[in-house]
Amino acid sequence: MKLPESQVAVLNAASATDETPIDRLAAEADLKPETATQAVFELRDEGLLNLTERESVEYELTEEGHAYVDAGLPETRLYRAAVEAGADDDPVQLGQVIDTADLDGPAADIALANYGRKGYGTIERGELAADPDADAGEDPEAAALTALADGEDVDERDDEVLDQLVSRNLVDRNERTVRTVTLSDPGVTALMEGIETAETVDRLTPELLTSGEWQDVAFTEYNVEADAPDVQGGKTHVLRQTAERVKDVLVGMGFQEMEGPHADADFWINDCLFMPQDHPARTHWDRFALDVPPIADLPDNLVDSVEAAHREGVGADGDGYHSPWSEDFARAIALRGHTTSLSMRYLSGTEVGELDPPQRYFSVEKVYRNDTLDATHLLEFFQIEGWVMAESLSVRDLMGTFVEFYEQFGITDIQFKPHYNPYTEPSFELFGKHPTTGELIEIGNSGMFRDEVLEPLGVEHDVMAWGLALERLAMLTTGAEDIRDLHGTLADLEFLRGAEVTY
Repeated sequence: MKLPESQVAVLNAASATDETPIDRLAAEADLKPETATQAVFELRDEGLLNLTERESVEYELTEEGHAYVDAGLPETRLYRAAVEAGADDDPVQLGQVIDTADLDGPAADIALANYGRKGYGTIERGELAADPDADAGEDPEAAALTALADGEDVDERDDEVLDQLVSRNLVDRNERTVRTVTLSDPGVTALMEGIETAETVDRLTPELLTSGEWQDVAFTEYNVEADAPDVQGGKTHVLRQTAERVKDVLVGMGFQEMEGPHADADFWINDCLFMPQDHPARTHWDRFALDVPPIADLPDNLVDSVEAAHREGVGADGDGYHSPWSEDFARAIALRGHTTSLSMRYLSGTEVGELDPPQRYFSVEKVYRNDTLDATHLLEFFQIEGWVMAESLSVRDLMGTFVEFYEQFGITDIQFKPHYNPYTEPSFELFGKHPTTGELIEIGNSGMFRDEVLEPLGVEHDVMAWGLALERLAMLTTGAEDIRDLHGTLADLEFLRGAEVTY
């Protein structure tokens, strides 16, 4: 019997009694894995090998999982701190226990979410009680994490425990097909009788034809059912596609594009928007301050006008905030939390000079907020900023603009909800219905700029403005249910490769 060299090597490496995985078989036969795999399938079809396929599930600790192996799960740390504080006798203040357990913001949230689920105790009215019969040392999730870290087999552990660890992003579950090989009886017989290596070629060449050698060689059989290599070509990211489409739509509606710095003075980001300097959104809880020298080139007359609006208000009935206002704070640099800082620069005439109505401007730029990551929030995302300056504008004009804009993306069921903003009055939020879940998702915020915003800037006309979420628009157009599937380190690459932007 004559066989191609790769098939002969695989037969010689295979065993009649022990199942050999194909990857180990390839190593012993000194073949590439894909070459060995092809030879195995060909030998199976000829009846010389037996091929067994099994589905294998493997679990691997994530970076967060490794951290909890060393430090302990947040909920077990919370329980131990509670017991030390005497919460197994009488409830104690929750904040006290969290401080003792040394749990930061995200870890504290995780601990609270899992504390009651595991029966460690109860949390009511800001007080925490611990169940004296609970045993944090026997926590099954902690035990599974330790076993994985030690390289132990976890197949025999409770599936619910492993599912919970996967859902908490502490463990990755990897499923794969394991193929093993044994020699069949005909294969053993063929080896005993002897197998010769046939010279094989994979293509017919002019040299073979002219020399006549084609009559003496064996041609490699092509497996037309074999999986072809999955070659992924480059493509524009779905968010970039959506952003470019947004720009096309707005330019088609008569808008011009704005540009400006990502790191800017708090004056442009918040003070010009009549945001009081003691507003919670201007603390480290929401804002990314930068440790750099303050901005020096603010227009002095504009600074004075904005400070007067904060202290005294605008107009006969204006009253201001009666709260501290510091020019040093106004000049401090931070990452912009919204691109309305660009709108302030343009409306004030600082960027392109004084503007006469009508004017329409927009931007599609990145902004930065200290938010908690979830299905609809990221620390950095893209905002669709826009404003219109004209005579006698109304909320009807603003709502009509949104209807026209979103219709360009096939979204016709926009809903509006009254809202409060320090810088617009009236104000409202926009909501769109997710095409898959049917859930209403907030997609933007808008309103008419208040006199306290416009008068210090020297604007004497009505201005309607908005900030829309590009990622949430992409969720509505692609059907993505989690914003992290589109953008960031957890992005679903397979989803992005197949997603189409429809409009």
